Amino acid sequence: LLFYDKNEEEMRGGNHMDNQLPELKVNMLGRFSITYGDQPITFKRNSATKAVKLLQILLHSSLTENQGNGGISRAQLLDDLFGREELANVGNNLRVTVFRLRKMLIEAGLPEYDYIVKEKGVFYWRSPMKTDLDVVRFVELIREGEQAEEKAKKMELWEQACRLYKGELLPMQSGEDWVIMNSVHYKEKYSKALRSLCEYKKEQQEYDTILELTDTAMEIYPFDEWQSVKIDALMGMNRYKEAYQLYDATSRMFFEELGITPSERMMNQFQEMSERMGRTYHAAGEIKEDLKEPEYEDGAFYCSLPSFRDNYRLVRRLIERNGQSAFLMVCSLTDGNGHPMENREKLDVMSMELHRAVKGSLRRGDSFSKYSPSQFLILLVGVNQENCDMIFRRIAGRFTDRHGSWNRYLEYYVSSIAEVENPNARLSFQKNEFHWK
Repeated sequence: LLFYDKNEEEMRGGNHMDNQLPELKVNMLGRFSITYGDQPITFKRNSATKAVKLLQILLHSSLTENQGNGGISRAQLLDDLFGREELANVGNNLRVTVFRLRKMLIEAGLPEYDYIVKEKGVFYWRSPMKTDLDVVRFVELIREGEQAEEKAKKMELWEQACRLYKGELLPMQSGEDWVIMNSVHYKEKYSKALRSLCEYKKEQQEYDTILELTDTAMEIYPFDEWQSVKIDALMGMNRYKEAYQLYDATSRMFFEELGITPSERMMNQFQEMSERMGRTYHAAGEIKEDLKEPEYEDGAFYCSLPSFRDNYRLVRRLIERNGQSAFLMVCSLTDGNGHPMENREKLDVMSMELHRAVKGSLRRGDSFSKYSPSQFLILLVGVNQENCDMIFRRIAGRFTDRHGSWNRYLEYYVSSIAEVENPNARLSFQKNEFHWK
């Protein structure tokens, strides 16, 4: 028999735990691993096999539901395990998968036991030893923290929970519906607890703990702006230079990978950093060293969008006084028919090539920035319209020197800065945003 009735098993004493057996430790947050005592459990087959997926489903459903007395219905198990696969006999496939899993567990070094129990159409994980699942401990610590009356105790429990959270649920199975649903649920708990914990640690001026916790959060969720919380902690420690470097790196990441600007909160932090740094006395030599470029670089100067915007505004003021000409050029990647390119993989490769072409085609005194994955802004000072056309041809030449057919994917628009400032111009900056009508 492949399944044992739960009632019969209990009558045989099969459900009784042997306290002398080593504990079975299972991790699902950030990675999937099983350890029996001091021995890691590994399977000969690929970790994405149906048998291992079945093991993950059974462990999660049995141990996280109703304080370990849960399980999963046959219908739900078939849906989670086989999904939209077209199989002639899913019931038979399930029986075969259960057989394989039981054999794999014994071969991996676990004691002989009927680990998969079925009762009235519901499947359970049962084991002769205690099974410890990190997800269960995480949820329990969050729950205990919510129930704790003393704030210090609440934060102590939530800190344990946040340190236990190593990443999203089963990242290698992140496309599975049941994993997605539970992963979102655990992320919400983690994010809420960590934000409250960081606020508390900030009040206690325990900034080192905040740095440690946010480093992990930034690694797991790089686009959730945990950088902003870390910047707050660095500023609380008067480490403004590190705070600025983190802000600058985050801004670049947001612009280059997502094509978006940082939040209003981060922009305000930048202003506050600038003001606080202005109040700190530094020796002239230290200031000079801080302003210098790390090393000499040929080609145009690449800067983040906020820096480019400031450069643009400064140049706009300068030309009011000296009448010098200045142009803003936009180089865009399209699908070849004048529409935005949607193939992200192709766009990433072309964007890197366009960055190389722009940097290598301009003077060291010119500056440029990446506005989105498909658009670059270029500030050209002391040139005329004819020069702009020549510059674009130079950029296009470098862009297509390895791929001649790419020429049809590249378009540009150029306008004098004076025209850009015209409310009726096709190209304009409004409320810190770039617009191309």
